[in-house]
Order: sequence, then structure tokens, then C-alpha cells
Amino acid sequence: MSENITAARPYARAAYRYAKEHGVVEAWSRMLEFMSAVMRDPQVRALLDSPALNTERRAELVERLCGEALAPGGRNFIRLLAEYRRLPIVPEVAQLFEGLRAEDEGVVHAEILSAKRPRKADVERLSAALRSRLGKEVRVSTRVDRDLIGGAVIRAGDLVIDGSVRGRLKQLATALTR
Repeated sequence: MSENITAARPYARAAYRYAKEHGVVEAWSRMLEFMSAVMRDPQVRALLDSPALNTERRAELVERLCGEALAPGGRNFIRLLAEYRRLPIVPEVAQLFEGLRAEDEGVVHAEILSAKRPRKADVERLSAALRSRLGKEVRVSTRVDRDLIGGAVIRAGDLVIDGSVRGRLKQLATALTR
């Protein structure tokens, strides 16, 4: 996975630069999201891995599968990825593209993982605290993970706050084994 992120980084930067210069950032976000879904499909991946397909045919196949979802410049992007055998890293390119977009727009995406569904007031309070701490607009998503036992884990960019019972138990176990 980390090799894919490393390989995807220059493609994501180039894609974002192109999309921003041409005023099509939103269209490219949608296109990359759709392309990611296509590239995650096991049947598509198996077909693209076939040695019977040359670079041109791989690009044509992805173009046809994406169809109307292609943004301006999308065909050229697919052909470039196909030429350098980088079509499988489209999901990572999309992820990095969205990161660049969020950074450029002054937005951070935060995820609250909790043992039970958080109350709306708690989510709003945490969102306000993150906004104050990070100095950016915060978009929050929530997810329930019963394995946390209790409490929550908050991830916002590189910031991770583990206030879960599971996390505290791990800290205690580490302290006891020293």
C-alpha cells in the first residue's frame, strides 16, 4: 500500500494542478471517485492484468467503463496511467487528490470512531474543538466500532486522539510489561 501511495503522489499532484488550472476540480473529484470504484472491481482488475491486452486496449477499456464520468482531460490521464502501468493505483491517486483539494480549500476531514452512535450535540462539540485546534473547517464523519468497548478515537489528518477504552487498556498493558 505505501508503495502505491508513493507511486500515486506525482500523478495526484499533476491531476490536481491540471484540474485547478482548468477550473474542473469538482469534475475531477467525481471522475477519480468513479474510476476508483471501477479499478477496485475484481473482474476489471483481472481483465486489465491480462497479458493479452496491450497498453492501448487497457486505456480503451477503462475509457469505455468510465464513459460519461470522464472529466475534461480524463482520457489523456487514463492513457498516461496505462502507458506507465499505473492504472491499478487510481484509488490512491483519488485519495491523494482529495487530500490536496482539502488542503487547498482549508478543510480537514475528521472521522469519529466510537463504541456507540454519538449524539449530535457531542459531534458538534468535537467538531468545534477540532476547528479551534486546527484552524480549519472540519468535515466530520462518524462510524461505530464496538471493538473500542467505550469512548472514541478521533482522526483528523495526521492528528489521532485515542480516548477509547481499548486504547487505554493497551496503554496499561504496555506499562505493566515494562
